[in-house]
Amino acid sequence: MDASVFWDVIGNYNTFTWIYQCVIAISLLISAGLAVLKNKAWLLKAALGVGNIFIGVVFFLVYGTEAIQKYFAAPLFLLTGLLLFREAVMYRNVKLGKPGAVQWILLLMFIIYPMASFLLGHTFPRIVTYIIPCPFISLSIAVYSCYEQKSKLILLLLTIWGVTGLKAFFVNAFEDIILLICGLFCLWILIRTMRRQHRA
Repeated sequence: MDASVFWDVIGNYNTFTWIYQCVIAISLLISAGLAVLKNKAWLLKAALGVGNIFIGVVFFLVYGTEAIQKYFAAPLFLLTGLLLFREAVMYRNVKLGKPGAVQWILLLMFIIYPMASFLLGHTFPRIVTYIIPCPFISLSIAVYSCYEQKSKLILLLLTIWGVTGLKAFFVNAFEDIILLICGLFCLWILIRTMRRQHRA
């Protein structure tokens, strides 16, 4: 994808959806608080599911202009979101473990994502915000990896988008190196999960 097209999509999306992005961000904060304080871990997973669905529909289907956005990225986000939401609703007793050192680092990198984009010379609306594909998948990886039970399919879907962080070197989006790091971590989690299930 051409770099200018990539940033045009982000610019249009941010211009017309910033209010909705704020609503999703607030819902994530509230659900995270309830997950930690009230043992409602399924709410956080459901919020991640809704966020992925929103991005799949709005970012890629509404504002996306390239075939790869509509026929690869959109289905990937929609499937990931639907699976996360389904898992949240059907398995409400799955526990959210405490983040390890790696997860804390990934969460910190998620937090600084927009700042990294700004320091790389991008300004609103053509800037990476929290509720756009790459940071949101990074957050999804960091949080989902903390759950005690994990779906191999969801991990695979998160890994696929995570390794697309390689595009950082081709579309002037070097902040997406954060996504690549998260994707490689998710791949490691996927391999470890598969090995554990095979041994069992």
